[in-house]
Amino acid sequence: MASIKSYKDLIVWQESMILVKEVFALTARFPKSELYGIISQIRRSAISIPSNIAEAFGRRSVRSTAQFYSIALGSALELETQLLISRDLKMADLQYFKPSDDLLLEVCKMLNSMTGKLKFSTNI
Repeated sequence: MASIKSYKDLIVWQESMILVKEVFALTARFPKSELYGIISQIRRSAISIPSNIAEAFGRRSVRSTAQFYSIALGSALELETQLLISRDLKMADLQYFKPSDDLLLEVCKMLNSMTGKLKFSTNI
């Protein structure tokens, strides 16, 4: 097993970075009138995920690390809700949502596992 020396080595961070790119590609298809509305909100939520994973990695305590992984998970769930709203409002054809949906599911699973293990180990 390879040693993790940087947050960039974390698969969850790598996958969340790909998710950001997918989200930007998806939202580029949305109506331009939503640039400062749902597009901006979705992009901020997506960017928040790898940002909080990186911040978690730099924390010195397990409790603080767990908190930032929890924030990343919260951002992922916020993104999921915003994508569901966008799909319901038909902001883009349904086929374009699949790559983001698939990546988001994987990122959520990883973050859920990480936060669960950290909380269990510290009894938070």
